[in-house]
Amino acid sequence: MRNVFLFIRRYFNFLFFLVLQILALTFLFKYNRSHESVFNAIAGEVVGKINEKYSNVEYYFKLKKTNDALVRENVYLRSLLSLNYESPDTSQRIVVDSIRVDSLHKNKRYVYYDARVVGGFVNGQTNYIDIHRGSKQGLKKDMGVVGPEGIVGRIVDVSENNAVVMSALSIQFKVKAKLKKTGENGTIEWDGASPLYIQMRDIPKSTTIKKGDSVLTSELSSIYPPDILVGTIDRVVADNSSNFYTIKLKTATNFTNVKYVYVIEDLQKSERIKLEESIKK
Repeated sequence: MRNVFLFIRRYFNFLFFLVLQILALTFLFKYNRSHESVFNAIAGEVVGKINEKYSNVEYYFKLKKTNDALVRENVYLRSLLSLNYESPDTSQRIVVDSIRVDSLHKNKRYVYYDARVVGGFVNGQTNYIDIHRGSKQGLKKDMGVVGPEGIVGRIVDVSENNAVVMSALSIQFKVKAKLKKTGENGTIEWDGASPLYIQMRDIPKSTTIKKGDSVLTSELSSIYPPDILVGTIDRVVADNSSNFYTIKLKTATNFTNVKYVYVIEDLQKSERIKLEESIKK
């Protein structure tokens, strides 16, 4: 202890200068928007590179779970191929769906980008995930992010090669969803309690709901295509102060073990925003 006090006494001027310097830089980056944006961009790149190195080691030990999730997803995608279906009636013929996937994107609405998770945490009220893909690879703010099992979150910040995703386990995250069986629309949000459960609100008490029913993303969602799994109903609570239920959902995504995600770009988003702005004016 005596040596500590001697050290502080000997280098007091330098330590005092260092504290003032840190304080000055804090004020500079906090209250100056231009400096703050530059600092956030640099910090995002540095943190992304550190997390990438760390995740390479961690990733090796979780290859089995990652591969299992990818295999399940590939099985699901293969089950959608037209060659898996054959009509027993020879008088019928298969008609190609009118929604085509073409290189000109005349009819295509959503584009998917794969990305690897390189960092993140699920122990706060607002949780984030770092992914190794950024603006150079086509990512932008407010794009939706999904995993092999269901929704993950939305992008809130982007640097050249990395992006930060606000996960669905954040009190600031909200998204429109619907009951798979009845189609009733509600709002998904997190109460900040367990990372295994999220809530669905605004579902009328006249709706028939059962434990185990699936909840999917809605056509009213601004960042997700419809019919992506959000979770399954675990418990239904009647709000005595209103005519709506509060539904507890078990999340489809295991947020403590997300290794790969898919970022979704809505090719018609700018057109929709432009139309909405013109109506407001």
